[in-house]
Amino acid sequence: MKREEEEKEKALEDQQGEQARQEAEKNSKTDFTFSAQKQTRSSPQYPSMASSYEQILNNEEIRIVLVGKTGAGKSATANTILGQRESTSKRSPKSVTERCAKADGEVDGEKVSVINTPGLFATRVDEDKIREDVTQCVSYASPGPHIFLIVIKLDRFTEEEKQMVQKIQQNFGEEADKYSMVLFTHGDLLKGTTIQEYLSESEELQELVAKCNGQYHVFDNNLEDRSQVSELLLKIRDINKKNGGNHYTTDTFQKAERAIEEEKQRILKEKEEQMQKEQEELKKEIEEKYQEQIKEVKDDLEREKQLREEMEREKEERIKALKNRQKAWARREAENNNPALLIALSTIFEAVFGIGLTVLNLKG
Repeated sequence: MKREEEEKEKALEDQQGEQARQEAEKNSKTDFTFSAQKQTRSSPQYPSMASSYEQILNNEEIRIVLVGKTGAGKSATANTILGQRESTSKRSPKSVTERCAKADGEVDGEKVSVINTPGLFATRVDEDKIREDVTQCVSYASPGPHIFLIVIKLDRFTEEEKQMVQKIQQNFGEEADKYSMVLFTHGDLLKGTTIQEYLSESEELQELVAKCNGQYHVFDNNLEDRSQVSELLLKIRDINKKNGGNHYTTDTFQKAERAIEEEKQRILKEKEEQMQKEQEELKKEIEEKYQEQIKEVKDDLEREKQLREEMEREKEERIKALKNRQKAWARREAENNNPALLIALSTIFEAVFGIGLTVLNLKG
C-alpha cells in the first residue's frame, strides 16, 4: 500500500515536471519585447505584459521551503498553499523530481513563493546532485526563507525523517531550526483523533516537533479548505515575529542575494537598449490611442485637458508596471543561471561536504 502511494506521488511529480518543461519550451517561443519583434530560442525571455510580474519580486514575498521524502505530499502541499490543482512552477525546465523548483502565487492578498526540494534529503543521491540542489534552493529562497516546512505523512515516519532538522541545519545553518515547522499531511487519516492525541502516542514525533520549537501544522490537502492555509501563514508570521520580525538568513543567503542582485543589474544593463525601446513603444501606443480621442474633442478645451491628464497618468502607471516586469524577469534569470552565485557559495560546500565546489550548470 505504501509502495503504491509512493509511486502515485512520484507519478504526480513527474507529470508536474513535464508540465513545467512544456511551459518552459512554450515560453522560449514567445516574444521578448512588447512589440512583435522576435527573439531567438537561445535568448532570454520574460513574461508578457499580462502576467502577474509582481509575484516574482523577491523583497515582497513569503518564501516557504518544502523538505521531505518522496511520497510525503510535498507537491500536493505546494498546490494546496497556492490554491492550484496543478503545479504552477515555471522556473525549472527539468522534472521537479530531478531538481528544485519554485512556484509563485497570491494567498490572502500576500505574495507567496514555494520552493520544493525533492532530492535534497533523499538517500543515495550523489554529491554533485546535492550541491546543485542546495545552490538552487539558496538562490530561489534568497535573501532567506521565512520557513522550512518538514513535510511528513501522518501514517509514516521513517529514520530519515527523524534526522530532517539536523540535515536542514547542516545545509542551511545552525539557526535554521528556529525557522522550521513540521507539516503533517493527509490530516484526514486522523479520523476524529486530534493531532495532540496523535503526537502523544509517539515519542519520536514529539522529539521531532520539539526540535522545531514545538512548531507544527496539519494539512488534509483539500483545496476547498483555505482556512488551513490561512492558519499556516499566520503561524509563519508568528514564528518570524518571535525570531525578530524577519525571515531567516545567514552569510550564505546574503552572499547569494548580493550575487543575484549583481547578475540582475548586469542583465538589465545588457538589455538596457532593448528595454528602453520597449518602453518608448508603449508610450507611443498610449499617445496614439489618446490622440484620436483628443482630435474628436478639439473644440472642448476642458475635455482635451482632461484627456491629456489621463494620458500622462496611464503612461506613468503602465511604464512603471513595465519596468517592474523587466526587473522581475532579470531577477528570475539571475536566480536560474548565475555562475557568480556558485563562486559566492563555495564556502558552504567546503564546510558541508569537505570538498571544493565544481562548476555546475543551474539550468541543467
